Amino acid sequence: MRMKRFLAVAAASASLAGAAAIPATVAAPAAFAHSCGSGYTHAVINGAHKCLRRGQFCAINADSQYHRYGYHCHTSSRDSAGNYHLT
Repeated sequence: MRMKRFLAVAAASASLAGAAAIPATVAAPAAFAHSCGSGYTHAVINGAHKCLRRGQFCAINADSQYHRYGYHCHTSSRDSAGNYHLT
């Protein structure tokens, strides 16, 4: 039983030491790797990265966040199926 605990602690400490040895510059670019194609605007809506374009579905409760990027998601943008789209 003691040997199992020892091995578990040793494995955990080795993995932590390995994670600390990775420089921050290696892990950071993945956060910025998200890019949008031409015609789209990169945005952060409700904490998620999105590529925005006129006509795409939108969340009416996030309208103020869309305004930061020059888009609107108002009740007037509702289609016959009840979905909202960016204008």
